[in-house]
Amino acid sequence: MTLKTNILATYASQIYVTLVGIVVVPLYLRYMGAEAYGLVGFFAMLQAWFNLLDLGLTPTVARETARFRGGALDAVGYRQFVRALQGIFLVVAVVGGAVLCACAPLIGANWLRAEHLPTAQVNLALQLMGLAVALRWMCGLYRGVVSGSERLVWLSAFNAAIATLRFVCVLPLLMYVSATPEAFFGYQLGVAVLELGGLMLLAHRLLPPLPAGQRLAWQWAPLKPMLKFSLTIAFTSSVWVLVTQTDKLLLSKILPLADYGYFTVAVLVASGISILGGPISSAILPRMSRLQAEGKEAELIALYRQATRMVAVVTAPAALVLACFPAQVLWAWTGNAELMTKSAPVLTLYAVGYGILAVSAFPYYLQYAKGNLRLHLIGNIGFVGLLIPSVVWAAMHHGMTGAGWAWLVSNAIYLFLWTPLVHRQFAPGMHARWLLHDIFQPVAPALLCTIAALLCMHWTDNRILLIAELMTAGMVLLLLCYAFAGRVRFGRKANEFAG
Repeated sequence: MTLKTNILATYASQIYVTLVGIVVVPLYLRYMGAEAYGLVGFFAMLQAWFNLLDLGLTPTVARETARFRGGALDAVGYRQFVRALQGIFLVVAVVGGAVLCACAPLIGANWLRAEHLPTAQVNLALQLMGLAVALRWMCGLYRGVVSGSERLVWLSAFNAAIATLRFVCVLPLLMYVSATPEAFFGYQLGVAVLELGGLMLLAHRLLPPLPAGQRLAWQWAPLKPMLKFSLTIAFTSSVWVLVTQTDKLLLSKILPLADYGYFTVAVLVASGISILGGPISSAILPRMSRLQAEGKEAELIALYRQATRMVAVVTAPAALVLACFPAQVLWAWTGNAELMTKSAPVLTLYAVGYGILAVSAFPYYLQYAKGNLRLHLIGNIGFVGLLIPSVVWAAMHHGMTGAGWAWLVSNAIYLFLWTPLVHRQFAPGMHARWLLHDIFQPVAPALLCTIAALLCMHWTDNRILLIAELMTAGMVLLLLCYAFAGRVRFGRKANEFAG
């Protein structure tokens, strides 16, 4: 498949997955209640923290798969590498799932502040969460094989099907059978089993055949050459969890479970911004790694800049609408006045932070493709040293709004102070053009238009009409970004972009 096809397929899937996950939230709140929905938010946060056990192996298998397809690895060596990872993933999934199940009563009694849900319900829901989290984490190995093979069209369709099962098909259960947390998470466990099975089947079909009569025994040796790179990514992944989940972990302890549910709703909507840029990142990472392995430096940098510009075009309109009109978005979406009042300030702060994050993540992609994450390691040590204390202090003293300010300011500091240093080493002379032409040029006119609308526009209270107004505003901003971005397609000047 060409890069364009992969991006379009991944975008279609991600847009669907994001929209369906957001659209059903008001129904979850209606049938489960805000407190039970707080457990759903805790489930998402728990999955992210479980990824600390990944040790950088999931992105490493995707990169090694791409390198195998580029001719840098032989078939037997690649199969030995995957076999070694299978053993590690299985052991970690079993041990991690067992630990989460065993700790469920402690978490329910001493961490979560449930005021109306029975303790037995909370504990059982947490145990089911633990099993589902372990299975979904195991999927990462096989998803890495599929994405590294650039089978993103199949993966996109599969992700959309799983999202439908997870988010939509559970609604009849909640509406007509049982809306209890244990019913919801029992269903999610079943979907996790199906997801793992489907990914395993395709991944094994994509692995190259072994010579006749040869068998693979588990060995540690195939992982040794990748150990340094994997551990660097492991640190990077740990930093990502700390950066994006520390506030959620702290607030799950500080806030009543119902208020934590409202906080989760705001962050869910804002995180959709990064999901808009995710398909481009998923599509370019294996291609950038392949271009680097083939020594095509000019094509790699051209792909990097074009992808940055495209991400700015598609994420800026959503970030501006969510940040400047949060109350209107929440009211049009849920019709819940209490949620609108509590979540709107948080949505503004997290929307701006996620908008910045969508483009400030690009220097990592460049370092990843070149196989040198030293600067990323150093930058993230400093970033964590700044962010974590500020999030802890802000969350404890100012609750969810304080956590939002810490998130926004930290991301802004990273973009403007650290990314220039990364570009100076890996792409000298590019940073000013990257910042001004690939980010500010498409975003600035849309920002000015949004400020004018904020000062002059009067919104309707009718939810249907309000949805139409918000969609129109978003479309106008998208067209403005596209019009001022210049060339945002992957064309002939990028050579390999066209696939």
